[in-house]
Order: sequence, then C-alpha cells, then structure tokens
Amino acid sequence: MPAKKKVAKASAAKVARVGAATTSWYDGFAPYKEKRGEEYMNPAQIEHFRKILMSWRRDLIEEIDRTVQHLQDDAGSFADPNDRATQEEEFALELRTRDRERKLIKKIGESLASLDTGDYGYCEYCGIEIGIRRLEARPTATLCIDCKTLDEIREKQVI
Repeated sequence: MPAKKKVAKASAAKVARVGAATTSWYDGFAPYKEKRGEEYMNPAQIEHFRKILMSWRRDLIEEIDRTVQHLQDDAGSFADPNDRATQEEEFALELRTRDRERKLIKKIGESLASLDTGDYGYCEYCGIEIGIRRLEARPTATLCIDCKTLDEIREKQVI
C-alpha cells in the first residue's frame, strides 16, 4: 500500500463545502462535526465510523434473518399455478436482494478490519485521505473520489 498522504488544503476545502450540504447516510447517526485543526482519523472519528458500520451490519443481518423466517413461513404450496409463480418470483427477488446485502456485509467486515489496522479512510490506490463526508455517504468506500472517478472511466472503456 502506498504511503498515506495529506489532502491538499484547496481540495479539502472543496470537499468540506460539498459535504456540508449533505446529511448523514443513516438516520440513527448525526454527521461527524469536524473541529478546526483536528487530525484525520483520530480516535473519535474511528469510533464514529465503527458505530455506523456495526449498526449497519447488525441491521442487515436482522433483515436477512427476517427474510429467512419469511421464506420458511410462506413456503406453502398453492393449488393455482399463477399464485405459485408469483410467490416464486417474490422469493427470487428477495434472495437476490439478500445476496447483495450479504456482499455488503462482507464489505462492512473489511471496513471494520481496516479500522483496526489503521488503513480505514485512506485511498487504496493513492493513499490520500478519502474524507469524512465521503465516508459518511459511503462508509465502505476504499477509494478517494478522484481514483473512483478514474476507475469508473476505465470500467466504461472496457465495456
């Protein structure tokens, strides 16, 4: 992993202006209030993101458990083939949604692990700070906005 770099002052100010208009991604948590001169990814910020990630993971796991229970409870057989087809389509949609959530739970686990190692909040490609507002918008982000933009451009060129 490249060495961690500090964000340029002008870029940080731009991110702060853009992020100031947004709210927390999750209703249960207030946006982190940065203090002037505060060190990036200090213990208070780490704890803030740990709480968000743990809560998000817990909510997703509870939703998966509810889905499993729902699928077991509603797995009755219908005499009408149309009713059976409708139920199977609903189950398939729920299973696709839960599969995406399972992948998200894995990403949340990776983010929690990077919190423990001190790598959370830094871009995997260039090593600069991702930024508090971007992390609040997407707590599992591993790339800064510039690297993510370049990544998406490359992805479009391959297709």
